[in-house]
Amino acid sequence: MSNWHEELGVFDLETTGIDVETSRIVSAHVGLLNAEGIVVQRNDWLVDPGVEIPVEATAVHGITTEHARTRGLPAAEAVAQIVSALRTVFERGTPVVAYNAPYDFTLLNREALRYGILPLSAPGPIIDPLVIDKAVDKYRKGKRTLELTAMFYGVDLTDAHDAGADAIAAGRVAQALARVHTEELALEAADLHLRQVQWSLEQAEDFQAYMRKEHNPLFTASGTWPVR
Repeated sequence: MSNWHEELGVFDLETTGIDVETSRIVSAHVGLLNAEGIVVQRNDWLVDPGVEIPVEATAVHGITTEHARTRGLPAAEAVAQIVSALRTVFERGTPVVAYNAPYDFTLLNREALRYGILPLSAPGPIIDPLVIDKAVDKYRKGKRTLELTAMFYGVDLTDAHDAGADAIAAGRVAQALARVHTEELALEAADLHLRQVQWSLEQAEDFQAYMRKEHNPLFTASGTWPVR
């Protein structure tokens, strides 16, 4: 049995929007969980993104432009610290969990490039519970949001859309997946990373085929994982 789930890094961002090319980081969390899912290290950032935070984004994560400007770190400084914290986790060989990893890792990549910071190069191993859950329980009905998936696997998530709460819950969902789907996930972390690259492509192809058949014949979906 693989032990990739016995120590996990966890990572999440709250941002100004959904477009990874233009959105900015508003808050972030990088932490470590032990084998029991207990937080043994945490780093949290509140960030002044340097732009107005849309009211729609504030409605999700609760952070206003005024609060971020008053209390947050300058974006360039925060991005450098977040990249450094993740690099340290990867360099020790610890996998990092991120729910819907292409969003967080791609957005962080673009923020690093925006501020002239050396981005993470081919980050990994990464564990993405969204991709894994879709692969090992393909035909379960319903949405696969973090909140619903956490509930399905019996993981408490009491403060959704807080970067720390979401990151920690995602890590515990990954550990629950390892317990429930022992045989399918009995892989070394690096092998599981590669498996998710393939799973993500297959899932995007299935979704694209569905959308083209049911809604828009020109619809395209990217399955590139974990950085687009």
